[in-house]
Amino acid sequence: QVQLVESGGGSVQAGGDLRLSCAASGYTYGGSCMGWFRQVGTKREGLAGIFSYDNTRYHESVKGRFTISKDNAKNILYLQMNSLKPEDTGLYYCAADCAYPSFSAVLDPHEYNYWGQGIYVIVSS
Repeated sequence: QVQLVESGGGSVQAGGDLRLSCAASGYTYGGSCMGWFRQVGTKREGLAGIFSYDNTRYHESVKGRFTISKDNAKNILYLQMNSLKPEDTGLYYCAADCAYPSFSAVLDPHEYNYWGQGIYVIVSS
């Protein structure tokens, strides 16, 4: 059984930093897709993703501020978030495993098979 468990969320003031972690069990991060998504209301959008081992893609709104990485030995996916803004507030999910890893697929939530439970990030002004 695959489980993805996020941690590291919380409340921070604008300009602050947070690092999210996503620990996987029953699944090994490999050459498929892995990503971080943010949900605000009913909209879930891709923020950062890794595909085909080491290719990354970022949403325009987080480029230069967020960094996605993974620790293969520990099977943990990270999202380092710097210079946070109030508009970064939301429910953050990690996701893993897509059928056809690609630049277009990695930030598409419909492409993913496994999801974490979500964790809140609240950025106050």
